[in-house]
Amino acid sequence: MKSKKPDLGWGTLWNPNFGAFAALLILYVANAVFTPRFATVSNTLNMLLQVSTTMLVAIGMTFVIASRGIDLTVGSTMALVSVIVALLIKYGMTVAILFALSGALLVGLLNGFLISRLKLDALITTLAALILWRGIAQVVGDGKLVPFAHPTFEALGKGYLGSIPIQVVIAGVVIVAAFFCIRSTLFGRHIVAVGGNEEAARLAGIRAERVKYIVYIISALLAGFAGLVETARLGMGDPSKVGVNAEFDAIAAVVVGGTPFSGGRANILGTVVGALLMQVISTSFNMLLIPFTWSLVFKSVIILFAIFLQRPKEI
Repeated sequence: MKSKKPDLGWGTLWNPNFGAFAALLILYVANAVFTPRFATVSNTLNMLLQVSTTMLVAIGMTFVIASRGIDLTVGSTMALVSVIVALLIKYGMTVAILFALSGALLVGLLNGFLISRLKLDALITTLAALILWRGIAQVVGDGKLVPFAHPTFEALGKGYLGSIPIQVVIAGVVIVAAFFCIRSTLFGRHIVAVGGNEEAARLAGIRAERVKYIVYIISALLAGFAGLVETARLGMGDPSKVGVNAEFDAIAAVVVGGTPFSGGRANILGTVVGALLMQVISTSFNMLLIPFTWSLVFKSVIILFAIFLQRPKEI
């Protein structure tokens, strides 16, 4: 019997665990050399500050994609939360946050019900929900900015814990919790099993519907937290701008980080690296005065390349 030749192509060179990290390292070093003031402590902290909300959304997206789903409602969820918390903050921070996160929970529950119970296509369902919730956010906010003044709440997006921004600390805690969940809990193994082969998971006694319900709830709640942080940073609710393209940035981070659209694998650390990679591209293009639209083109090429490497291999 002839043995198969080892795959020495791009798929081997771009290992999901190391390819994105290598690309991030190369881009960072190149910018440190050629982009003035790029590798300073203040600029690095600023990049972490800007990418922290993307990381929150991307971690939730990792859970969904690992289960072989997709969630396009994350940006609209952020907008909905932004408007609710801005309108209710006058009644107290606790009340505003609880109602805002309840709105996010409603989004997750509806997504989970439609996709896991009614068996609707996840892409089409969340695409429709994206439009629905963004529209509801604009109706609730009357299509206007909703300014507020609440120093304690605003510290969520502007405060520091020592020399580290609070929102970076929040993102770090979520990353650690997500990594532990995927690597060390039964639920994490169930997510991977459902994404790898849902029918086999059912036969093994895993309640696939419940798993899908929970991952969409997790995604919505993390998007809700991201919406809270972004609103606190802006000092106003914005139904039109908060969360715009959040789904694109999250999916980009997840796919580039090595979690395939086909499901069955969740790479939390890869998602973090993917988010950082996208942020380094945006920051470097901005500092080099290259139009923002070109950064979108570059990011799209990277995403397509990652998907190309994740394509099923011929037997």
